[in-house]
Formats: sequence, structure tokens, C-alpha cells
Amino acid sequence: MVASSSSTESDQPLAGARGDESAKAGYGAVFAVKEFRAVFVAHILSVLGSVLAEVSLAVLVFRQTGSALLTALVFALGFLPYALSGVALSGIADRYPPRRVLVACDLLSAGCVMLMAIPATPIAVLFLLRFAVSMISPLFTGTRAASLADILQGDRYVLGRSLIRIVSQGSQVIGYGLGGLALAWVSPRTALRVTILTFLCSALLLRLGTRDRPARVSGSGAMTRDSIASAGRLLGDARIRALLLMWWVPPMFFVVAEGVAAPLAAASGAGSAGFGLFLAAMPVGTVVSEALIGTLLGPAARDRLTLPLAAVSLVPMIAFAVHPPLPLATGLMLLTGLCAAYTLGMDRWFVEAVPETMRGQAMSLLGAGIMTLQGLGMAVGGAVAAVVPPFIVICAAGLLGTVSVLGVLRSVRRQSAPSRAGRRPG
Repeated sequence: MVASSSSTESDQPLAGARGDESAKAGYGAVFAVKEFRAVFVAHILSVLGSVLAEVSLAVLVFRQTGSALLTALVFALGFLPYALSGVALSGIADRYPPRRVLVACDLLSAGCVMLMAIPATPIAVLFLLRFAVSMISPLFTGTRAASLADILQGDRYVLGRSLIRIVSQGSQVIGYGLGGLALAWVSPRTALRVTILTFLCSALLLRLGTRDRPARVSGSGAMTRDSIASAGRLLGDARIRALLLMWWVPPMFFVVAEGVAAPLAAASGAGSAGFGLFLAAMPVGTVVSEALIGTLLGPAARDRLTLPLAAVSLVPMIAFAVHPPLPLATGLMLLTGLCAAYTLGMDRWFVEAVPETMRGQAMSLLGAGIMTLQGLGMAVGGAVAAVVPPFIVICAAGLLGTVSVLGVLRSVRRQSAPSRAGRRPG
């Protein structure tokens, strides 16, 4: 997608700002862009809707079946479809006008939740609908991420991505708690009806608050085949592949701690309060670090911090080898979250490495990899914790993760960022 020559400065592609990479925008400059405000509020609504739908559906399934396994499957289905959708459907993000894709995703999600809210809907159909919503999610997030590079210029793009992540992390801190509180007052199906409203409002905001830009590419071939081929071309580019791995590898090990948080808290005798504080520590650290570094440092300084922060991001988890008490363990997870601001530098590197015509597919593939590997990491960590003390599992994840990240960072350093004109995957 290419912005028209008559577009305002804030609507021009990121590529147009490379001559001013050292300019620091600030979060205020991001909110000054009218289109971003619409995208931001729509994102808040989508996050609230997704969290509320997940919690409501889990409670609904447990009340109807009494099965902990089926209830856990509700959450697992939030991860499993990402790999399939992020590869097989990613071409949609570039082949169709982005606003149309985003609005259609919200409307389809609202339709699926509407069917969930019908009392006569069987349990099996509820899981199929949950799967469908999860298939839509990576397409929506990939298209939105790619669109931000058209809406925001230069450093504003990086800070806009940061704000989107801050909202997502904040949802982990308060979203599930608010969802559980809401279900103490209303039934799960009533909560699902509220979710329908959030998706519809998000669709309306995106429809009325963003420009109707054309598709980035035209194509008439089979969507799945073209999407898979494009994913292969992206992975075949050494620079893009290295950056994708830098996005994918650390979260796969971060979530191990979350996956074993319940037995860790139980072993310490801290109960549900300690469990909640432990889970909240890393997201809180992430929000604080992104907000501080995004506010205080300019693009050049953030770039210099990217590799060092990524290199040490999992080191605090290694300290679990000493079997720390829960307050100290919570502090270590907070430190891990404080290192997460390395993503600010990666945002700019990645969008510069990817050709504009493949931006939507690249963002969809990026998100699909993160979610899929997080699901894998959580599952493996939980399985190992069934036979090994949870603090040992977290320590091992920190150690293996640090070694893996250092290997990825070597690859990133080897692949210097050539000029955009010379970059075309495949």
C-alpha cells in the first residue's frame, strides 16, 4: 500500500522519514495523529472484548462440563491457530485494502461471539467458534501493525507500536481480574453479549476514523499458496529471518515462568494473591520500561540498547536456581519485564528490512510465530514441571533461553542493515 502524493506528513510511509531517524517524536506526537487515535481506541476495545470473551467462555465451559481439561482448551485455542492462520492467510493483509480487512475481521469476530452467546449452542460448536476467532486474530493484528507504518511517520511508528504493546500488556495485569469481577455480577453469556458490542464499536471506529488506502499488491492466484510462498521468501532473506527469530525466541522462554506460576505459588504457600502478583510482575516491568525508554530516549539511543537488553532479558530467570522466596521471585520477573524495551529498536529494524509490498504478510508471520512458540513454551514448561520443581524449570528456561538469544543476536549482528533499495526477499 502506497500513500497518495497528497497525503499529510503523518500519513506517509515510514520509508519517507529515514533522513530524520535521529528525531525523537514522543508519545504526544503519536496521539496528535487523528488516525492513530482511532486505531488506539479500537485496539483497547478489541483487547477488552478478547479478554472478556476468553474468560466468559472458559467459565461457561467449566459450568457446563465441570472439566478442567476442556476449560484449559479454551485458553490453548488462543495459541494453536496462529501458526496456521499466520502462514496460510497472511496474504490477505496485503492483497486487500487494509481498512476493509480490519473492519471485516472485527465483524466476523462479533458474529462468532454472537453465536457463542446463544444458549442452545453445543459445547463442540463453542470450541469451533473459539477456533475461528483465533484464526481471525493474527490476520487482524498483522494488518493493523502494517497499517501503522502508513499512518505514522519515522519515530512515531516505533512509539505507536509501543503504545499498542503497552495496552496489550496492561490487559494481562487488569483484564483477567476485571473479567472475573464482571462474571460475579453477570452471566457468561451476558458478558459475551458485551463482547459483541466491543467488536462492533471497534469496527465502527476503524471504518470512520481511518483512511481507505488501496491494497499493497494485486493478485489472482490461490491465496493459501501465495501466502505460503511469501512466507518462504521472507524466511529466505537472512536479515528478515534473523529479526524474526529475535522476535520469536525470547517470548518462548519468558512464558515458561507464567506456565508454572500456579505450582510455584502453591509451593511457597502464597495462595492466589501471590500467584496474581507473580503473574503481573513481568507485564508491569514491560509497561514501565517501554514507557520510560520511549519517553526519555531518542531512536539512536534506543537502537544502541536493543542488543544488550535482549542479551540479558532472560538472565534474571537463571537466578531461580537458588529457589528464591516468592517476593524475590516476583522481583526477578519484574527485572525480566524491564528488559523488554529492546522491542522498540526491533520495531524500526524490522519495518525497514521488509519490502512495503510484503509488510502485512510479514507482520502476520511475526505475530503468528510469537503466539505459536509461546504456546509451545508454556506447554513444554508445564509438562516438565509435572516431574521437576517449578523453580528449576524457570532456571532452565532462563539458561537455555539466554544461550539461544545470544545465538540469534550473533546472526542479527552479522546481517548488517543494507539500504532498502537493495532488499527484496527471494
